[in-house]
Order: sequence, then structure tokens, then C-alpha cells
Amino acid sequence: MLSRLALIMMVVGAVATPVLASGPAKPLPPGRAVEVKAPLYEFSYSYPAAAGRIPALKTWLDKDLARQQAEIATEARDGKEEARKGHFPFNGYDASTSWQVVTDLPGWLSLSGMVEDYSGGAHPNHGPVALLWDKQAGRRMKAVDLFDGRALTAALQPAFCAALNKQRAERRGQPVDPNSTDEFDACLDPAKEVLILGSADHRKFTRIGILIGPYEAGPYAEGDYEITLPVTPAVIAAARPQYRAAFAAGR
Repeated sequence: MLSRLALIMMVVGAVATPVLASGPAKPLPPGRAVEVKAPLYEFSYSYPAAAGRIPALKTWLDKDLARQQAEIATEARDGKEEARKGHFPFNGYDASTSWQVVTDLPGWLSLSGMVEDYSGGAHPNHGPVALLWDKQAGRRMKAVDLFDGRALTAALQPAFCAALNKQRAERRGQPVDPNSTDEFDACLDPAKEVLILGSADHRKFTRIGILIGPYEAGPYAEGDYEITLPVTPAVIAAARPQYRAAFAAGR
């Protein structure tokens, strides 16, 4: 490990008591939730059982957990040293990642997540993440990898922009000026945001979500934006040929 700090690690759901009963011990649940409280930082990371039951994905998630914990330990140590040299107070760092299932299909597992961190600024930062696991190929992908990017943008953008501006108007109390030059009034390219694939029939992908973090579609105070759109024939046509069978039109 990169940090020499003494860590107190608590695995959620695990009880540190001796096994008194005879017979084989019960296997640990495939999901994982870890919390670390150290003098300079706090760290947490969790993923669901559906991800833990896939050995290769579990390996990747466990490595990602270890990497992120090592990073926050190093950053907190460096931040503490900078505070000492600069004669200003040090506030403990914080980092967390939580994954959840969007949909679990026969050939695919779709996960969404949230990454949060605090490193002494005016406020914590956070942002969405997503992961798509191809069960047949045994590999980690992004949802956009299943598409031709330009074709996906063309298929999604009209409905996406309308839905985004509707949410903006609800939060701001006034409609978005179509002639505005403000960057927070402009539409975004949905294919360049965090995409998640969902399903209503638990067999194929029938909807697509666009997750937008702070400062992307509006100021920090407006929070995150999430747009969910049905899979349409145009979206299916934008998929790469080898993946089109994974989609069905939604509503």
C-alpha cells in the first residue's frame, strides 16, 4: 500500500466473530461494501452482488477499489504536508464510489455509479460513472462502444435537447432562451455524456439514459441532470451491426 497510515476497515455485512458451529462456513456474499476511516481521510466503495458473481468483473472492481483507496491515501498525505508548510488548517479528505444495477440481462450487465470526493475545496465534487459488461465476451465496455457515435448523436439529440431544456426550465422557473449564448443554455452531445442502457422487458435494451454531472448542463447549484429516452428504430440503426440484436424498441 502507498499509505503508512493505520486503517480501520469495516466490510458491511461481515461480522467479526469466531465460528462456533461445526460444518462448512457460509460463503461471503458476492457483493462488497468497504468503509475505511483513517486519520487523514475516509473512503468507501461498494458494488452489488450481480457484479460480484462475475469473477472477471469482480477482479476489476476489487482492483479499482484498491487503486482509488491508494490514491486518496496519497493525496491526503500530500495535502496534510502542504497545509503544514503553508500554515493553514487541513480538512480530512473523503472519497467514495458506489455501483448499482441498471439492468441484468442474459448477455449483459449494466451498472451505474456515483463517484464523490472532497479534497479541501469549497464543496465536495461528484460525478456519474457507468459500466457495461459483455457476458459472452467477458469484457468491460462503455455503452457508447455499442454504437457509431455520430449516428447515435443524430438519433438522440432532438429528443434529448427537448427533455434537457424542459428540466432546466423546471429548475430555473423560466424557459431556456433559444437565442441564448450562455454555455449553460446550450444543448450537449448526448453521446459524449455518461450513457447507461436499461431494459423494461429484462431481455433486451429498451431505453437509454444520459447522466450529466455538475457544471455540464447548468451551474453547480442545479445539481445533476438525468434524461431517459426510449430506444427507437433510429437508435437501433445507430448500433454497430454485431450489437443490434441486443436492442428492442421501447416506449
